Amino acid sequence: MIERSPGGDPEPKPAKRSAAATSPAEEAALAARLERLGESLEARRTAEEAEKSRGRSSGFGRATKIASEFVAGVIVGGGVGWAIDRGLGTAPWGMILFVLLGFAAGVLNVLRAEGVVADAGVRLREAGRNSGTPTDRSDG
Repeated sequence: MIERSPGGDPEPKPAKRSAAATSPAEEAALAARLERLGESLEARRTAEEAEKSRGRSSGFGRATKIASEFVAGVIVGGGVGWAIDRGLGTAPWGMILFVLLGFAAGVLNVLRAEGVVADAGVRLREAGRNSGTPTDRSDG
C-alpha cells in the first residue's frame, strides 16, 4: 500500500523480510562469500605489512647508504681527475674540475636515493606520455 507524505509524494512502504524467509542455500552462499572476503582481506593485509617492512630500512643503514653514495662520487671524480692530470700533465686543473664534477654527481645520487629527483629515464618516459610522442624509437 502506498501512503502519501505531507508533501504529497508517494512513499512506498519497505517490504519487511523475516529471518525465516531466507533459504539455507542463500545463507550458505552468503557465508561462503563472507569467508572469501575475509581471506582476501587477510592476504592483502599481510602483503601490505610485508611491503612496509621490506621498503623501510633502519636509519643507520639508510644513512650509511647515502653517505657512501656521496663519498663514492667525490672519490671517483678525484680519481678520474688525477688520472687525466698524470696522463696529460695538466696538474691541478683536471683534479679540480673532476672533484667538482664528482661532488655534483654525489649530490645528485643522494637526491635520487631520497626520491627528490627522479631518474632521467623516468622523466623522459613521463614527458613522452604527456606529449603523446614516443620516446623509445628504434630505427632499424
